[in-house]
Amino acid sequence: MTPGDGRERRDEAGEVAGRDPVVEASGDVSDTVASGDVSDTVSLVPSAGLGVLHLFYRLPRDHDAEGVLAASKSIESSGGQVVSAAILGHKADLCLMALSPDLWHLRDFQSDIRGAGLVPCQSYFSITEVSEYASGMPEERRRDRLYPKLPPAGKTAFCFYPMSHRRLPGANWYELPYEERERLMYAHGGVGRNFAGRVLQLVSGSTGLDDFEWAVTLFGVAPDDLKDVVYQMRYDEASARYGEFGPFYAGMVAPLPALLLRLSSR
Repeated sequence: MTPGDGRERRDEAGEVAGRDPVVEASGDVSDTVASGDVSDTVSLVPSAGLGVLHLFYRLPRDHDAEGVLAASKSIESSGGQVVSAAILGHKADLCLMALSPDLWHLRDFQSDIRGAGLVPCQSYFSITEVSEYASGMPEERRRDRLYPKLPPAGKTAFCFYPMSHRRLPGANWYELPYEERERLMYAHGGVGRNFAGRVLQLVSGSTGLDDFEWAVTLFGVAPDDLKDVVYQMRYDEASARYGEFGPFYAGMVAPLPALLLRLSSR
């Protein structure tokens, strides 16, 4: 059930299920849900940037492909974007990366995809941002980071991973003076600039929102471009001394209708 659709939840026998205790705790909220007005009155929008939701799924053979496509069209019609990628390995079958200025639209998308029968196996939430070390960035580049248009043309190799900076005795990133952190990040960015034209990187912030501090999404011309850029970045001081990495998900970007058809036929 999506928020505010006015329908009551029912159990398998068809009986009306109990109301959500959180909703019942507030008469005003309960009245709003009952009237079906939540989707019209509630929004949650970052002061700058877009919400980014990486959803990883297994694709059962009895999933509702039309329902998945309808969910994608719905969020896109409200100003959002969906990037679909087939994932290599057994961590997941596919990734649906949704971007939207309204977090409720992301939550509705999540509910709609689950309702279409896809089985969730991992997720990650973040918000696009401009680094504090890039205050002098030209306005056009700043806007591209806050409001990216994805996926980039010609870059169908895909990789996602979360990361944080260490807080260890003798290697605590947050004990360094700003000037030192700025120097290290400029050197770190220099490695990425060597891959201009071959790799597009989106770094979105997740401090206080998910398990790590950043979400990193890479789009490459070739898969070894992604391997090489991550490998080389691990040698710069910012990563070698202060980088902590989460699990990696790699695959191939493809249009959602074609991806569903290909994955479902095998």
